[in-house]
Amino acid sequence: MKKETTSHRPLRILVSGGGTGGHIFPALSIANALRRRDPDTEILFVGAENRMEMERVPAAGYKIIGLPVAGFDRKRLWRNFGVLLKLWKSMRMARRVLREFHPDMAIGVGGYASGPMLKEAQKCGVPTLIQEQNSYAGVTNKLLAGKACAICTAYPGMERFFPADKILMTGNPVRADILESDVDRAAAKCGLGFDPGSPLILVVGGSLGARTVNDSVSAALDKWTSEGASVLWQTGKYYADECQARAAAYPTVKATPFISRMDLAYRAADIVVSRAGAGTISELQLLGKCAVLVPSPNVAEDHQRKNAEALATRDAAVMVLDADAPTRLGDVVSQMLSDKARVSDIEKNCRAMALENADTRIVDKIYEILDRK
Repeated sequence: MKKETTSHRPLRILVSGGGTGGHIFPALSIANALRRRDPDTEILFVGAENRMEMERVPAAGYKIIGLPVAGFDRKRLWRNFGVLLKLWKSMRMARRVLREFHPDMAIGVGGYASGPMLKEAQKCGVPTLIQEQNSYAGVTNKLLAGKACAICTAYPGMERFFPADKILMTGNPVRADILESDVDRAAAKCGLGFDPGSPLILVVGGSLGARTVNDSVSAALDKWTSEGASVLWQTGKYYADECQARAAAYPTVKATPFISRMDLAYRAADIVVSRAGAGTISELQLLGKCAVLVPSPNVAEDHQRKNAEALATRDAAVMVLDADAPTRLGDVVSQMLSDKARVSDIEKNCRAMALENADTRIVDKIYEILDRK
């Protein structure tokens, strides 16, 4: 594919991926860091039709094109004929995007659209960079790694999956507003309407919600509140009504489908109960929060469990398996709230794992690759 030289125009960067906030937030962080480096940088996102990036990316001020790509059904293989047809259409659309946009580089952050978009970019000779958020690499990124110029990771030991000479451990980019808040814990509790003198349990189940986490929290509310704890419970939109009805019986429990001020929520929390998505873990590390991680079993390659184990084996978090959460979560959180020394140790160990300025490091690598080429 014939391209213009970059000496007389701003860079054109294509960013592909999405599907969950864990992919979208890093993608937007990288785009924002590119714009900080050069406000004239042209950035085009490519996502999957009908996924959340099609709303979140335009809301952040960027243009996005949606591909009709969908994930493979690993349990009902007969359903994948339609998936293959969508993949073929997506590859054709990806080639057209490349012809029309002429990117200097394509960045993949994971998600359905990342595979066909970066594969076509590599075929056309466009330099590619992969940002792998998890401690266990996904199939798509492993397939793309051979022709990628660089693979930015957040965990050690990723040479198990990728060529060692292409790996750069940058950490995962996170939402800037979470790191910029300077409110202390007591003030953050007051700002959210909680008693600053009571321990606060923050429950984060994801934007859609997590059935096991919500059921386990519901079962634990009697215990936690009787011990003097308050609870800020992010239920996800699918479970909001039933969880809010349950929370209404407790004056110190607030249930909400979405928390708009996650900066305050994190600062206020004494203990965080969460799934083990890569983005959330990076936020916990950068803020040095004590967390009980309940990894989702419904993800590719069981990567959330591996993410959680990466912290739990370093005493940087406590892991409760999804199958055990209904009977164990309430007791585990209560025990931690009564052991301040243990909480303090976990906070220190979690903070020690943090990698700061990931978005800037990734942009530095992008410029290094383009300067070389």
